[in-house]
Amino acid sequence: MTEQTRSRVLDGQVAIVTGATSGIGAAIAAEFARQGARVVMTGRRVKDGAAVAERIGTNAVFLPADLTDHAAPARLVDTALDRFGRLDCLVNNAGIPGHPVPIAELDLAAFDQAIAVHVRAPLALIQQAARHMVPQRSGTVLNVASVSGLRAGFSGPDYSIAKAAMQHLTRCAAVDLGQSGIRVNTISPGPIATGIQAKAVGADAAAADHAADDGVPVFARFLPQFQPDPRIGRPQDIADVAVFLASDAARHVNGQDLTVDGALTAGRPWSTAAAEHAAIAQAIATVKANSH
Repeated sequence: MTEQTRSRVLDGQVAIVTGATSGIGAAIAAEFARQGARVVMTGRRVKDGAAVAERIGTNAVFLPADLTDHAAPARLVDTALDRFGRLDCLVNNAGIPGHPVPIAELDLAAFDQAIAVHVRAPLALIQQAARHMVPQRSGTVLNVASVSGLRAGFSGPDYSIAKAAMQHLTRCAAVDLGQSGIRVNTISPGPIATGIQAKAVGADAAAADHAADDGVPVFARFLPQFQPDPRIGRPQDIADVAVFLASDAARHVNGQDLTVDGALTAGRPWSTAAAEHAAIAQAIATVKANSH
C-alpha cells in the first residue's frame, strides 16, 4: 500500500454535496474525491456544475437540481444509490445570499426563500438520507451554516435567522440520529473568499463566483479590526474541516458547531481593545488634569 493510498481517509465512501457549482461546495466535492470518496454533486447552474464534475473526474457526477423543488431531495439520494450503491455522507452546503436591509424593510418573501433553501431543503435531505443510513447504522451529515447564525449584524436578517435555524437543525438531528450511529455536525465559516458577498449586493451569480478574489483587498482593510487572525478564509479551509468531520477521526464528534472563522466569534483582537483602553485612559487623564 502506498503512502498516497494510506492518506485517502474517505476511501469507499459515497457523498452528496449540495451547492457544488462553485466556492465552498466545489472545494468540498473536489477534496472528498481526492480523499477517495465518490461524490454526487448538485446545484442550479448546469454548465458550471458539469465543469466542476469534469475537473474532479470519474469519482464525481453532477445532477442539476433546485432544492426548493420538493421532489429534488429524494431524486438526489436515489441518484447516489443508483450510481454508487450506498450513501455515507450528506453535505448540506447550498445557499443563497441574504438581503442587507433593516429588519423592518425585509421582504417576507425573501425570508421564506431563505428558510426554504437553508432549513427546509436540508431537513428534507436529512430525512431522505436517514432512510438509508439508519439501516446501515452509519453515516455523517454536515450542515454548512455561518457565523451569521451565531452573531447578528454580519449579514442580512433573513440569512442570519435561517443559518441559526440550520445550526439548531443540526442539534435536533444529532440527538435523534445519533442513536442509529449517524453523526450530524455543523461547519460555520467566517468570511470566506467566495462570490456570495458580491451576490448579496446584487452582482450576477456567475460573474460574482468568477471574481471571488476581487473582494479580498476590501476584507484585508477591515478584518484586522474585529478578527484576531486577519486573513480571509478560503474554500479549501472549509473543505479540509469537512473531510475531518466525515472521517473516522471525528467518530465521537456529534451535534457540534465547528466554527472556522479566525477567532472572529471568540472576541475582538487584543490590539483593538488595547487601543481603546489607552484612548479611554488618556481621556480620563485629560479630564482630571483640566479639573485642577
